[in-house]
Amino acid sequence: MPLTKLVPDAFGVVTISLVFLLILLGLLCIAYSLYFQSHVRNQRFLQLGYFSGPWIIRIAFILFSICWAIGEILRLSLFRRHRRILSGLDLRWQENVCKWYIVSNLGFAEPCLFLALVFLLRAPLKMESGALSGRWNRNTAFYIFLCCLPVFALQLAIVLSESRLNGGSGAYVNLPRNFTRTYSRVIMDGDEEEVALCTYPLLSTVVLGVFAAVLTAYLFWLGRRILKLVINKRLQKRVYTLIFSVSCFLPLRIVMLCLSVLTKVDTVVFEALSFLAFSSLFCLSVVSICLLVYFPISDSMALRGLRDVDEDDRTVAEERSGALLLGPQTDDSLSLRGRRDSRSSSQERYVELSLFLEAEN
Repeated sequence: MPLTKLVPDAFGVVTISLVFLLILLGLLCIAYSLYFQSHVRNQRFLQLGYFSGPWIIRIAFILFSICWAIGEILRLSLFRRHRRILSGLDLRWQENVCKWYIVSNLGFAEPCLFLALVFLLRAPLKMESGALSGRWNRNTAFYIFLCCLPVFALQLAIVLSESRLNGGSGAYVNLPRNFTRTYSRVIMDGDEEEVALCTYPLLSTVVLGVFAAVLTAYLFWLGRRILKLVINKRLQKRVYTLIFSVSCFLPLRIVMLCLSVLTKVDTVVFEALSFLAFSSLFCLSVVSICLLVYFPISDSMALRGLRDVDEDDRTVAEERSGALLLGPQTDDSLSLRGRRDSRSSSQERYVELSLFLEAEN
């Protein structure tokens, strides 16, 4: 079914609105994280230091989500039709925007987003100081970029070698155009000039799919280890929700991107598949930001007053909050009644603090 003016405009407006909501949520969570970080340092809530440990990676995760979302706006056909913003660019520039979108989003933003999520979920399993130290944040940021490099290099190679992969001059192989095509030139109804609409190369989608499949399997393994340590039902629900979101939304995005290769770029089906692919990763980003950034900080802020209450009231507050802050057995340690197993205290403490429990009423 050919495109009418209303269909891409509707998908484009909804996409921009969702991107705006994601950016707003991300900026609010960044401000909340920075406020909590300064609050812990200024007020000397040392027992809550585990909460603010991976704050740099949390902010990086949000920034990767925002970068990905902005890139999704640039690929919209909404800006290329009917003499709009990108339609005024030279056709070669429109094609370069599509190539940049593939490299930046499928080669950098999305892999970094997946890796940051993995490291945030892996942080509770760190022994001893774990994610408390600034060194952990620096090393994790380095590992994220290091692990992203192979995917980025492959996507860049696919984009730059497009002509050599589909039978052009000096061709290596002769693959169908759908395997390497990053754009498609079309003349939209009512337009006199030709425009370049962004497409998803099948090779790029396969590379991203393999990378996402490996990380999904690893997240399942991490989730099983974490669930063995979690004793709070609310935390268990959060872990299950995160695992369910990753296992559903990531495969859905890959499938939608692969199916888009089978359709023409100037049809309603292509627009619908592209929007479904976008909305799946959008939902995963929102769920992950809430579970790994907002809820942990919100729960820890609810525990600020534990330092100033007496011992009897502290025990009641801990039981109501479900907090498990197992540290060295000192007078300043926060602990739950009956949970003093020293063999796994470091892991149990950070599991409850990193994923964070919601105060139990």
